[in-house]
Amino acid sequence: MICSIRQLGVHDKATVTSITAAGEMGRRLRDMGLVPGTEIEIVGRAPLKDPVALRLRGFTLTLRNNEADFIHVDKRDALDAE
Repeated sequence: MICSIRQLGVHDKATVTSITAAGEMGRRLRDMGLVPGTEIEIVGRAPLKDPVALRLRGFTLTLRNNEADFIHVDKRDALDAE
């Protein structure tokens, strides 16, 4: 299922499929390691759902929801994650 990171819940795992942000924001997201093929896991959300913390490439990254909306992922089903 293709969706944005904002639509994932805590403990969901997914693979980045595309970054739709252009310009400086797009470059910054890619510089942080968010490139197609990267495996991510949502590790937490603030009480008001913003920001979101995700785990990728051995580190935890926190993004605001307006940044997460530009990152499209393929969510893994529970059976695929095992």
